[in-house]
Amino acid sequence: MLRLARAPNIAIAALWADVLQQAGFSATVQRYFLGSVAGELPPDQCQPEVWLTHDHEKPRAEALLHSLQNLPQRRWLCACGEMVEGGFEQCWSCGADMPAPV
Repeated sequence: MLRLARAPNIAIAALWADVLQQAGFSATVQRYFLGSVAGELPPDQCQPEVWLTHDHEKPRAEALLHSLQNLPQRRWLCACGEMVEGGFEQCWSCGADMPAPV
């Protein structure tokens, strides 16, 4: 087994492991419940971790995880003139839907 990454919280660790599993990797989350003892143990030792069962999967799994962690942010100009950034598909100002990609 090989530790692939340490996640900042259990939700992100579970998301990463799920994406890796859906891509065919043998990923698991370790230290699932250690967040509750942070303070009694060093906090950096209590963060959840994503592990791979097969070491040979590491290069491709790292590449997938890197692409997941560095998704490009969308940015589009609404008809009302508002610049909408991030993952929003509706304008926060007028409620208009994001235009379809050309």
